[in-house]
Amino acid sequence: MDENTQKVVVCTGSGRHGGLGEAILLRFANDGYNVVVTDVGDSSDRHLASSTDMESVAAGLKSKGVNVLCLPCDVRSPDSVAALFDKVIARFGRLDVLVNNAGIGFVMKHSREVAPAEWSLVIDVTLSGVFYCTQAAAKHMEAAGRGGRIINIASQAAKSGFPHMAPYCAAKHGVIGLTRTAAIDYGAAGVTVNAVCPNHVTTALGGAQNAYFSAFKGMTEEAYLEEMAARIPMQRIGQAGDTAAMCAFLASDDASFITGEAINVSGGEEMH
Repeated sequence: MDENTQKVVVCTGSGRHGGLGEAILLRFANDGYNVVVTDVGDSSDRHLASSTDMESVAAGLKSKGVNVLCLPCDVRSPDSVAALFDKVIARFGRLDVLVNNAGIGFVMKHSREVAPAEWSLVIDVTLSGVFYCTQAAAKHMEAAGRGGRIINIASQAAKSGFPHMAPYCAAKHGVIGLTRTAAIDYGAAGVTVNAVCPNHVTTALGGAQNAYFSAFKGMTEEAYLEEMAARIPMQRIGQAGDTAAMCAFLASDDASFITGEAINVSGGEEMH
């Protein structure tokens, strides 16, 4: 298939194996999209995806027979974000779907202990980054005149508070507000904007949260996960593929009249 007729998806925060971003791009690759792996590409912090991590994810996606572009981007920087989308357009000539997945969830401590720099880091990546990417992607979508889909990975934490997660919950709540306003602003251009709200998924970040909160509760990780599954009506913990499936649906023609929504993918744990 000609690259210029094959749809293109960009997913931020997609540079680590086992993460939501990788699962989302894998689903889109299986659906025939050209895919763009992008992450900060920073090897100085174990919490962040390095360039080597990103290239490894990209190599796995290439086996699906689609075109894969791997680009570093710091979503905190409007200039870095603008450069990302300019390069995507230069390579593929189009942009159809943006999944805003990049987020910081490893700052876990009582609200009184959160340092200003920690607060700023979480807000800058998890909320401001969504805004900058939405703004830049929608600019290209509007110019092309084909519409487009923007899908924001929010969280159960976008609707409910959790202990020791003040910056993350604040940022994710903000993502829903941004989703609703962007849906209004870009609707006339045929660009839908929706949020997906998964509950806990044991990704690399989820694993760090398991370790922290099981210790906080004085439980083993196994017991903590069993307790979590027991309170979910579907009696299991969410999987990355659950979120990826909802993203694929929101990008499909069947979802062309759905915008401004914050859709739970939580097995019934979150119902509002």
